[in-house]
Amino acid sequence: MGDERTKLTGMPRLSQMEGVDRRQFLKYMGIAAAAVGAGPLLAACGDDSTATTGGGGGLTTEFTFANWPYYIDPGGVDSFFETSTLDDFKAATGISVNYIEEINDNVEWFGKVQGQLAAGQVIGRDLAALTDWMADRFIRLGWVEKIDKSLVPNSANLVDALKSPSFDPTRDYTLPWQSGLTSIAYDPNNTGRELTSINDIFDPAFSGRVTMLSEANDTIGLVMLGMGLDPASATLADSQAANDKIRQYVANGQIRRFTGNDYGEDLLNGNVWVAFAWSGDVIQLQADNPDLRFLVPSEGLMLWSDNMLIPKGAANKAAAETFMNYVYDPQHAAKIESYVNYICPVKGAQEAMRQMGEDLGDEDLAALAEDPLIFPTEADLAQTHIFRALPPDEREQFDAMFSETIGA
Repeated sequence: MGDERTKLTGMPRLSQMEGVDRRQFLKYMGIAAAAVGAGPLLAACGDDSTATTGGGGGLTTEFTFANWPYYIDPGGVDSFFETSTLDDFKAATGISVNYIEEINDNVEWFGKVQGQLAAGQVIGRDLAALTDWMADRFIRLGWVEKIDKSLVPNSANLVDALKSPSFDPTRDYTLPWQSGLTSIAYDPNNTGRELTSINDIFDPAFSGRVTMLSEANDTIGLVMLGMGLDPASATLADSQAANDKIRQYVANGQIRRFTGNDYGEDLLNGNVWVAFAWSGDVIQLQADNPDLRFLVPSEGLMLWSDNMLIPKGAANKAAAETFMNYVYDPQHAAKIESYVNYICPVKGAQEAMRQMGEDLGDEDLAALAEDPLIFPTEADLAQTHIFRALPPDEREQFDAMFSETIGA
């Protein structure tokens, strides 16, 4: 693993899943120029997150947030808005965010902080966004603070599909920052037909023109769905069966390679006709090829999240919780989503984005509010599956078998 992926803008992002490639976040191409006056519009929304709070035993006016690169709106010329969400948050609360884009992959970041956390030491990070399986590991290890829900009343806006993951069934320790779908991307001009099923990826007509993801949960999860198995409850034996099926199609040349999100260029130039893909990437790729499709298969599709959590011993816990509450206000969530373009986890954000587009007279912003890859319908979300949290012994076996399959 460890291959570098490149944003459509030429900026890299790496991630990992237990030694297997994770997606790279891609910023939406063709974003409109800044819209003057967005700050007052957002400041007037009237949410519950405007009081400066204390943490670590006293009043705090700052906290540190470790996140992935390109995962929040920057404000200015690369955004629809003149100010960023971080600017707005400081104006509303008086709390500054020391925002660090340092999570390039889950495993790498775990390695950076595990020694201190295992020793009971503070890591200097009050908030971090980690993928489901790594959030699960932190919770199991006791390295996460329980969220004071009295400080995060806007958590009630969490979409229903994300309320009860197996690793945190009552969301006592985490809240999704962004979510995404994993399914099949394809161009019908190349396939010669519309696709309807996950199993279409195994059609011999596409031999050598197929890629799968080097992220185990997503690839094995999708193949499981095609086999009639639910990744949310599947056994290790089920995973092995899916892995064995994948190996067959590696051996016969059906699968061209396993990728991070560098499948994008191959989809655009026609080297690849059918690819396991992430929803946020496809939105970006459609800017260059509107014919690209993101399939909602009859068998369902995978859903994942990067989750905000508070590392054990965080000195500015209440300030971090104030921020969590702030970004779960629909207006603020919509502003972040206008740049990020993955699935928004906040109810009401779609309506807020529609209103922003209308208020600013910006058709591009209004169009994003109707994108089903950013705001899936309840019916679409009902077809999604979150991979079961694996205990450490199963995770080790799971990763080992898939790494052998993909040659990692």
